[in-house]
Amino acid sequence: MEHEFQTKNFLFFGAPCMQSQFSTPITDLFGTRLPIVAGGLQWLANADYVAAAAKAGVMGFITASSHATTAGLRDEIARCQDLAGDLPFGVNVSMLPAPAAGERVQETFEEIMRAGVRFVETSGRNPEPYLPLLHGAGIKVLHKAPSVRHALKAQSIGVDAVSVVGAECGGHPGVDLVGSIVQGALAGRGLDIPVLLGGGIGTGAQVMAALALGVDGVTIGTRFLVAEEIWAHRQYKEVLVRSRETDTALIMQSVRNTVRAFRNETTDLVNELERSHGGDFEVLRPHVSGQLGRKVYETGDSRNGALSLGQAVAFADRVEPLADIVARIEKEMREALSSLSRFGLSSPSLDD
Repeated sequence: MEHEFQTKNFLFFGAPCMQSQFSTPITDLFGTRLPIVAGGLQWLANADYVAAAAKAGVMGFITASSHATTAGLRDEIARCQDLAGDLPFGVNVSMLPAPAAGERVQETFEEIMRAGVRFVETSGRNPEPYLPLLHGAGIKVLHKAPSVRHALKAQSIGVDAVSVVGAECGGHPGVDLVGSIVQGALAGRGLDIPVLLGGGIGTGAQVMAALALGVDGVTIGTRFLVAEEIWAHRQYKEVLVRSRETDTALIMQSVRNTVRAFRNETTDLVNELERSHGGDFEVLRPHVSGQLGRKVYETGDSRNGALSLGQAVAFADRVEPLADIVARIEKEMREALSSLSRFGLSSPSLDD
């Protein structure tokens, strides 16, 4: 897919555009200034964070599963609409691998439609049953996939865009654990719809590298955890600032539900339980509850809880407003392009 973006020194792939604009099929789809999606963060992606993402020129999604009731989600959407104004944002709907009694997926989608939200991010199981409903309401659907083969399936059922994540990502990187650079190269040449690459991305140079692989944008989650608009305790954010790329651990591989999380007492215990009780999720359940993670965000005590965290934590070097983080990434994107001049490269044109 073709990308158009202009920097101080270079004009790439097409007609000139605004100096602050990086134009790809992802920016065209969402109407954003930059080809960056702020990944849905369970418990944390609320109206403050998502509206801040919109104002910074990137796409954000409120996490529906962070709300115990549909009314709570309705209020959060309304608050985000007040904060973001006409700027685009969406809602993330994470579905269990199989339908379960008491789930509110249909109800959640209907609430999103009533609120006039134009974008939805789905993850978990196949969203095909809900696509006619969402597309009928004019909603564009981004589906998150742990592999290119899953992304191809999502493309075949009619989603509007896909996000493919590599093994470096926080949360659920899938069971195959293919790295982001391989995922990106495969996705860039194998998919026809707009595609994002996620996993381990936290700098502007990496964004430009992803575009060079042939994808249309990136998903960033972990790098944004230290944004001031994230409501998590300041003490937890300071822990992340001190963390390195080696401070994550993979858990729940024995039950084929791999999670990359902050390395702490809980991940050590869960890995030990998996060695002694491999494949028994009921043994693991008390230690991987999402409520334990929420408590960490409230108290700042990161010793316990399965806290989704990717290797891009290495780039989370200070607590600051989200707009400042995005501005630094954008500056790095331009610097990455300018640095190519050392190879004596000139700007390509469509006639080359």
